Amino acid sequence: MEKLIGACILGQSGGPTSVINASAAGVFIEALKQDCITDVYGAKHGIRGILNEEFYDISKEDIKELELLKTTPSSSIGSVRYKLANPEVDDSDYKRILEVFKKYNIRYFFYNGGNDSMDTCNKISKYMAKSGYKCNCIGIPKTIDNDLVATDHTPGYGSAAKYIATTMMEIYEDACVYDTPMICVCEIMGRNAGWLTAAAALASYKGHGPNLIYLPEVVFDFDKFICDVEKCYKENNHVLIAVSEGVKTKDGKYIPEALGEMSLDSFGHAQLGGTASILAQKVKEHFGCKVRAIEFNLMQRCAQHLASKTDINEAFKAGQIAVRKAISGKTDKMIAFKRNYKGGKYQCQYTLVDLHVVANDEKKVPLDWINDEQNNVNEKFIEYALPLIQGQMAAPIEDGLPRFAKLNKILK
Repeated sequence: MEKLIGACILGQSGGPTSVINASAAGVFIEALKQDCITDVYGAKHGIRGILNEEFYDISKEDIKELELLKTTPSSSIGSVRYKLANPEVDDSDYKRILEVFKKYNIRYFFYNGGNDSMDTCNKISKYMAKSGYKCNCIGIPKTIDNDLVATDHTPGYGSAAKYIATTMMEIYEDACVYDTPMICVCEIMGRNAGWLTAAAALASYKGHGPNLIYLPEVVFDFDKFICDVEKCYKENNHVLIAVSEGVKTKDGKYIPEALGEMSLDSFGHAQLGGTASILAQKVKEHFGCKVRAIEFNLMQRCAQHLASKTDINEAFKAGQIAVRKAISGKTDKMIAFKRNYKGGKYQCQYTLVDLHVVANDEKKVPLDWINDEQNNVNEKFIEYALPLIQGQMAAPIEDGLPRFAKLNKILK
């Protein structure tokens, strides 16, 4: 197949991760090597940067700084939360994107993100094809939530899981130091899928983790929760609990909804947070002991100092392969990961899946990975997660602090 000749552009969307820039590095460095790619751009704040005709000229960047993106957290070109309308209802954004693509002869479009981002990539791909404009569109997965379907795991998850497990081990050591009773409730991200919260079990696997783990895959019952805590409390005066921010009661309500209205984000999703505080208050009222509520919040997303080398390398490779697949003629696809074992050693195989399969769907923790009491996970999860958190690859150190990439960010 004849290669398209023209520019490429990468946009990033959704929440930051420790390795989203590693995927960007993979795209940029690989694209700069390709003769058929005339210009390499980074969209300023994702799809909004394309709509506003604001993107960075990556050819003006120092290659050493692009290499440093591998160990620089978050999105160095800026992320966004912007949902494209159904083109059948409102195609104004799509017309604008097509106008910009034609103006700059953009023939390769890469979008790096989660569920909603793959939906955006899918919609743009379909619109370009319908308009007769040749542009190969490839989605690059990214989400600490690990909830994209059709892929074994997602870039960002391994590093976030490693941070959660390590931090839980440290909290365990702190919470158990005194001879007085104490209960600690830790809130971990995860709207509908409990992959991140389940990672707390890796700390327990090493003997320094939570007694109880609650995932959104099963209904959260207040009375059962108190009974679970009471049982652990009687056995040991120190109880450590990990709970997903997205756990729901039997009537489908998030825990914070018990206290009032919840605000929505730009995608119409409930703005979560506050689960640990509410549960801690209920525990304190019941047991009358010292109780702490800890919300992991943003720290779990971009803790590059604990990033998994496996995660970084896979994220970078995903960006490279996205470029290679696009110039080979592939479009309307997402890079997906397939797990293999050779000689008992974990390996990652890179495949392609249709974007429409991934868009707006969710992969949850299998129910048979959750224990019978529905307050922890079993060895099946441990076997799944361990290979993803292996290795260290921290940023270089200057003056005792990490040296992150410093891009020129010269607008086209």
